[in-house]
Amino acid sequence: MNKADVLIIGAGAAGLMAACTLAKAGKKVTVIEARDRCGGRIYTLNSERLFYAMELGAEFVHGNLPLTLKLLNEAGIPYYAATGEMWQYRNGSFGNEGGFMPDWFLLMARLEKLEHDTSIEDFLQTEFPGDEYYDLKKAVRRFVHGYDTAETQRVSAFALRNEWTAEDDDSQYRIKGGYSGIITCLEDDVKRAMGVIHLNAVVKDIHWQPCNVKAVTDNGTVYEAAQVLVAVPLGVLQAADGAKGAIAFYPPIPEQKDAIKLMGFGAIIKILLEFKEPFWEDELSEVLAGKSLKNMGFLLSGEEIPTWWTQVPKHSSVLTGWLGGPPAMEKKDMPTEEILRRSLRSLSNIFKRDPEELKAKLVAHYIVNWTNEPFTRGSYAYDTMEAPASREVLNAPVNNTIFFAGEYLYDGQAMGTVEAALTSGEDVAKRMINMAL
Repeated sequence: MNKADVLIIGAGAAGLMAACTLAKAGKKVTVIEARDRCGGRIYTLNSERLFYAMELGAEFVHGNLPLTLKLLNEAGIPYYAATGEMWQYRNGSFGNEGGFMPDWFLLMARLEKLEHDTSIEDFLQTEFPGDEYYDLKKAVRRFVHGYDTAETQRVSAFALRNEWTAEDDDSQYRIKGGYSGIITCLEDDVKRAMGVIHLNAVVKDIHWQPCNVKAVTDNGTVYEAAQVLVAVPLGVLQAADGAKGAIAFYPPIPEQKDAIKLMGFGAIIKILLEFKEPFWEDELSEVLAGKSLKNMGFLLSGEEIPTWWTQVPKHSSVLTGWLGGPPAMEKKDMPTEEILRRSLRSLSNIFKRDPEELKAKLVAHYIVNWTNEPFTRGSYAYDTMEAPASREVLNAPVNNTIFFAGEYLYDGQAMGTVEAALTSGEDVAKRMINMAL
């Protein structure tokens, strides 16, 4: 029997941050992780000849986020501004002079007047019913799918209003060597504080009574503790009973299960393409765009794979594609080679190249279908109208025995980020420590 004071299920950012905090406070901590690595949705390719220091998961530090930057500074890990021009390809032409959201100020003015929360889709249909606002509605839906990875029929208009008014576009960073540096530091801190991390351990069942927990893995191994902190992604908690990675509680916790179902969790497919050279910087691309694209950071389009970005300010021949929301969910079970084909077709439509020409220039590709990954099952959380009440339920411990942590439980401007996960993990660990005093 493996015994501890606290079991932590999941070694992503939230689980490791909680483990580090608890272990440093003197708790005997055991972390149980289903994968063969720590990090969860943080996954940096750091030992590859190709795609060196490329992020398969979380990539950007979205703003001056206190806990993320504190950890980086304490560890001496450098980070730098993710600068670059924002470009758009629309109606057969390139542009970067603004206008990414038609009627933006009208949209925000009407959102500001909204008194009762509703879905953003219902808001658009009520406030902008005519065909004259077709482009606005299309742009909003595309943005919500891409940035929030959300369903417009479920995402809260109030939450989007808060997000759009608080956005800080001037502060965005990349981490030298990737986000894995934070994960490595947290792992090391847990182990130095005598915490234990078990990989390749898929928890299937949690049997509990007040102050006594037994977590059983799919191979029958049992871990025991007084308390358990569940720090797996929301998508895993929402998985159907019996699905790979799903966790069953005995006795059931129906209030928490209902709260989990009412929260939003997005879908995402991320595509990394490494070419022989950055073809978007060549003369043909410059002619198409009307000026050089050498400083292009992001490229937005209406193509099937709509969003692309470069590694600017770092010079690189890697393009990253991003497909989020319902369009990603629709392709959840699509073969990798077909996603690659559609990715190249999207780029060929934008840059007026034959898809086979682009394929010939391709050195390597890496497609990460997080939505089809059983220990993630999606991207990150978004707020439904029911999310605030659900967070309240899930942030309260069950008989001082079962706790939850993750980016979906964070309530602030950095929702859906690594900062959200780290903050949730630290906060719940501190509550557990204080409750024991």
